[in-house]
Amino acid sequence: MTETSTQLRRQLRSTGAVLLGLFAVVVLSLGTDQVMHTLEVYPPWGQPMHDLGVNLLALAYRSVYAVVGSYIAARFAPRNPMRHALALGVVGFALSLAGAIVTIPMDLGPAWFPIALVVTALPCAWLGGVLHRIRGERRVL
Repeated sequence: MTETSTQLRRQLRSTGAVLLGLFAVVVLSLGTDQVMHTLEVYPPWGQPMHDLGVNLLALAYRSVYAVVGSYIAARFAPRNPMRHALALGVVGFALSLAGAIVTIPMDLGPAWFPIALVVTALPCAWLGGVLHRIRGERRVL
């Protein structure tokens, strides 16, 4: 294998690791959202959700899923797992920021919710990378 093909393969694996983590976050978040709407914990799709409790619930599980997604990105990274976890955090930050800019004027819920998603994106990604490191250290011992 040539050095160029090895480098390309590594870049593809890096991109794949981050995309796999992102896919996990999106599927878990939207799946849980759908369950909450179906169980009538949340109002029907398209209606505002201003209740503090349900917004805190959504923030909690989305934060957990962000940590899980970053752990997955770190786990499947060909090297530098923390860098991959944080790369997913940057993607999450950018997507959350775009979502906040679009949804806050739509009054679909309290403005603090999309802002909280922006603020928690990088810390959750860091935590996912740390959990991967801790888990890896336990395997070595």
